[in-house]
Amino acid sequence: MEKTDILSMNLQELTDFIVSLGEPKYRATQVMGWLMKGADIDEMKNIPATLKKKLHENAFVAGAKIARKQVSSDGTIKYLYELHDGEKIESVFMRYKHGNTICISTEAGCPMGCAFCASTLKGLSRRLLPSEMLSQIISTEKDTGERVSGIVLMGIGEPLDNYDNVMKFLRLVGSPEGLNIGYRHISLSTCGLVDRIGRLADENLPITLSISLHAADDETRSSLMPVNKRWNIEQLLTACRAYFEKTGRRISFEYTLVRGKNDTVSDAAKLADVLYRYCSGMPLHVNLIPVNNVVERGFLPSEKSGVEAFAAALEKRRITATVRRKLGSDIDASCGQLRAKHD
Repeated sequence: MEKTDILSMNLQELTDFIVSLGEPKYRATQVMGWLMKGADIDEMKNIPATLKKKLHENAFVAGAKIARKQVSSDGTIKYLYELHDGEKIESVFMRYKHGNTICISTEAGCPMGCAFCASTLKGLSRRLLPSEMLSQIISTEKDTGERVSGIVLMGIGEPLDNYDNVMKFLRLVGSPEGLNIGYRHISLSTCGLVDRIGRLADENLPITLSISLHAADDETRSSLMPVNKRWNIEQLLTACRAYFEKTGRRISFEYTLVRGKNDTVSDAAKLADVLYRYCSGMPLHVNLIPVNNVVERGFLPSEKSGVEAFAAALEKRRITATVRRKLGSDIDASCGQLRAKHD
């Protein structure tokens, strides 16, 4: 008999399931409370043995077990999590003055094939369940003893490629009976699945959308990101404008700087031109990310002076530019590096 993944259920679904087992409705609230604390069925103290037995027979809790943990000198923690079927995923726990943020994976592996990314080295193994995304947060809170107040969907995988499971996860995260983390503290990063960006605009979720742009012309972007051959820059930025007009939510543009590829002042000027062409009237923010030195990829990060010149060129055009603070560089904190090494 196939067992039910109860950690992927919202409260109404869990209530219906508990009632189907012949138990009173209020038990669902108790069970959900334990699930959000990372408890297994046997650890649910106020649940009667008869219900525990029924849960063991009919349900399972899709947890994430720590396979490896690396702690950086700056306090960042990188987790390699093992799932029930042996798949490995990564999460990064980052401490900031304003609170703790976790970067989670949404897929085991990634099908997008971006040329500079370690996550895509072996392609996609499978998509994660809502419970497996939740478990990364719950297990990290349990291990650190600290509350997570911000979530970034920017780990292994393309969130919008796993659309339905990611939407279910987001609603579980934001619900009062779930993790109760405000949507304005959640960022979702996509490489540019244009059709899914349109769907996301209709979800009424006030999250922050981040677009992995990484180039200002189609030739360069296609060489770095195969997705650009399906949806080019014009189509992507037109979708971004439509998203902003519908939601009123600011979009952050991610731009990975690769030495000798896309990191000159001339490239910055082209980037400003293309953003103003399609996104004029929108608040423009570019997050600059010196590429991680992934051995298998062979790309090198821009020199510090080049990063500063690129940022200054954007600021001169009245585009806000920030350079991402590098955390965990001594613990393979780039997504996919630890998983690749383990494999």
